[in-house]
This record gives sequence, C-alpha cells and structure tokens, in this order.
Amino acid sequence: MAASRGARPHVLIVDDNEDNRDVLQMRFEAAGYVALCASDGEEALTLVAASAPDVILLDVMMPRLDGFEVARRIKNDSTLPFIPIIMQTALDSVERKIEGLRAGADDYVTKPVNFEELEARVRSMLRIKALQDEVQRRESELERANAALLQLAVSDALTGLDNRRRVDERLREMFEHSVRLREPLALAMFDLDHFKNVNDRFGHRCGDAMLREIGLVLQSSMREIDQVGRYGGEEFLVLLPGAVSEAAVTFADRARLRVAAHRFTFEGHELHATVSCGVAAWPHQQLVNRDALLQAADDALYVAKRLGRNRVVRFASAEFNANFRDFHDQHGSGAAAGGTTAVG
Repeated sequence: MAASRGARPHVLIVDDNEDNRDVLQMRFEAAGYVALCASDGEEALTLVAASAPDVILLDVMMPRLDGFEVARRIKNDSTLPFIPIIMQTALDSVERKIEGLRAGADDYVTKPVNFEELEARVRSMLRIKALQDEVQRRESELERANAALLQLAVSDALTGLDNRRRVDERLREMFEHSVRLREPLALAMFDLDHFKNVNDRFGHRCGDAMLREIGLVLQSSMREIDQVGRYGGEEFLVLLPGAVSEAAVTFADRARLRVAAHRFTFEGHELHATVSCGVAAWPHQQLVNRDALLQAADDALYVAKRLGRNRVVRFASAEFNANFRDFHDQHGSGAAAGGTTAVG
C-alpha cells in the first residue's frame, strides 16, 4: 500500500464513527489521496499488517482497542516501515496529548477537525516519511556494501572459499575453543598433484577452473561444522572440529577418492586430478600450540608428496615416522616435526 514516488499517497482513517469516516474518506479522495477506512483498532492493525499505509489518521476513543494501544503496537512492530500517525480526539487536554505522543503518535489534531489544517499536517507527515524512507534506504545500501566488503576481505577471489587470513582466524578460534573445553581438533591439508603441468599444458584459465572444482569437491565431502579455505596456490586447508585423527584420516581419504573420480572438463578436454593430504590432530604431546598443529599437517603432506602423491599421511603415524626422519635428515628441520615445505 505504501506509495512509490509519483503514486497517490495512502491514508488509513481509523474511527468508530461512520459519519466521520465517510466525510474524511470523501475529502481525502477528492484531494488526490487513496483513503481506506477501519472502524476499530483491531481492523486497523489487520489492514496495516496486510499493507502499510503512508500515514494513519487515528481516533483515540474507540471500542475494544483504543488509539493509544493501536499506536503502541504499530510503533513497536519492527517489521513495519516508519508510518506517521496523526491522532485525533475530542478531548483537548495536555495530558491526553502527552499520552498519545508517548504511545507513538507523531502529531495531534482536535475534533471537530478542520480539513485544511488536517491535510496540511498530513502533507507535513508525508514529507517526514519520505525523508525517513530515504535514510532507511541509504542505511540498507550501506549495510549491503559493508557486508560485501567484509566478504571480499575474507574470501578467496578465485574459489569463493575462505582465504588464508580467514582460515587462520577460524583456526585460532577453534583451537582456543578446543583447549578450553578439551575437545579434539584435526586439520587436513590438501595439495593438488602436478598442478604446474596443468597450467603449462592447458593454461592458467584451466588451472583456475580446476581449483574451483576441487574446492567444491572438498566442500561436498565435509560435515556442516567443518570449514575449508584456500591456503595457498594449490593448497586447501580443512578444519575439522571435534574430530580425532582416525576420523580426520577417514574424511581425507574420502575426499581424495572423490577428487580422483571427478571428471574435469575444460574447452573440450577431459582432465583427471589427484590430491595429496597431510592430517594432524590435537591433542598430541608433540603439538603444543596451533602453529605446531598446522606445521604437523604440512609435514604430513610433505611426506605424502614424497611417497608418490595421491595419498593421505597422518602426522606421527608409523608411515610418517619411518619416512619423515629420512627426509628430515636429507632436507633439514623446522618448527613442528621438521618444518619442511610440501612440493608440487
């Protein structure tokens, strides 16, 4: 019912006196308004809920529900836009006017109503409403713009997943939660095998498309509470709150198999891809903080790549311990369990 720019304003007349309603409806219609009527407060609330008018002319003294209560309910309804309310009463007392204004009335007229004065007040209220509507529109646009900027700040531009900054923030939050409640937390770090070959042979557009699809496959393999983000060029990190190492390995291997079974198509070419994955879980006596947990997943990924790719390796497993020690001796040490960096 709310009038758009250039449309006829809608006035809701609420009065239990039929003669009053008829006269005001006729006068407002003749003056170019759309005038609707309600005979009591309950009917008025029903009409307002169905379609908000531009202004309400509200009688105070009515059966069942008086004007004060109607005004209070309308002004307290957060689902409604700003609707100016002009109260009218035959009791011209300061106390009644104060009560009406406290209930939410925006203006007051005294019966018998002078129509020229009433219409002038209606036009004034409509100008105020137009300004209020414009303010609300701009605030909504600003909120949407801020939300979009926030999304850009925490999202990876290529895949739409969380970016590294956001993944690190989520990891910090989850690790602090796990320490506080002594709940397990696992990480699965995936790396696309031989990704450089894809870019070299088919171009970066193909590589970008493949990374986007890898992200979707990982998402489809996760639980609702898990989080995934693009952590590096072709690296993805999945955070698995509440998961012990065995459950994390089960998830990682399921995701690995789904990637291997997925058919990537690009400009008429069908491509196949595999991923390697390193898994680490807390609590673990060797992992004293979240940086150590992250490094452990990276070290396990390094071993998975060195053992031939397309596999999952768990930090501190027999397979990890048997192979990482050799790689550690050959390539040096780092933070958590050797600190080596996964290779493509």
